[in-house]
Amino acid sequence: MKKNNMFLESARELKKTSALTMCAMLAALAFILNQVASINIGPYVKIGFSGIPNQIVDYLFGPVSGSLFAGVLDVVKYFVRPDGPFFFGFTFNAMLGAFIYGCSYYRHKLTFKRVLITKLIVVVVINILLSTLWLDMLYGKGFVAILPARALKNMIMWPIDSVIYYTLLRLIEQTGAFRLFQRQPAK
Repeated sequence: MKKNNMFLESARELKKTSALTMCAMLAALAFILNQVASINIGPYVKIGFSGIPNQIVDYLFGPVSGSLFAGVLDVVKYFVRPDGPFFFGFTFNAMLGAFIYGCSYYRHKLTFKRVLITKLIVVVVINILLSTLWLDMLYGKGFVAILPARALKNMIMWPIDSVIYYTLLRLIEQTGAFRLFQRQPAK
């Protein structure tokens, strides 16, 4: 699939009632996971699973729909459960991550290698570099001072998150639950 075609197709997903309904259900799931399945390990390190529904949206509906979903959901989650001051950099991170996942997963065959590589890109660029930069800008703790703990946590969680996401998506695919939303993946 050509890249510009992928973006147009992803944008068209927003016109489908079934896609909007699925996004709403996944947003509700993300809210629940954000409330009950996140662990703060100090002020700069957090482990959570509310990103899984976001990545399912990216997989099913692509980079445009996924980015909009992630941006709106990030703002709404903040107002429902604030965790520090609001900072647009984190919303940008959510949207950029969704864009990267959407470009890699949308209408492509999901392989473990694809998941590992894509998650590594997101972990290094967004979770380690950009998020640490935003935390430094917000709290003035020093980029270099908080980088090691954040890098260690993210590099430990990278393969774990990859296995969880890949396994979960393969299991859901086996039930046939995604057939309504998918065309044949590109080779």
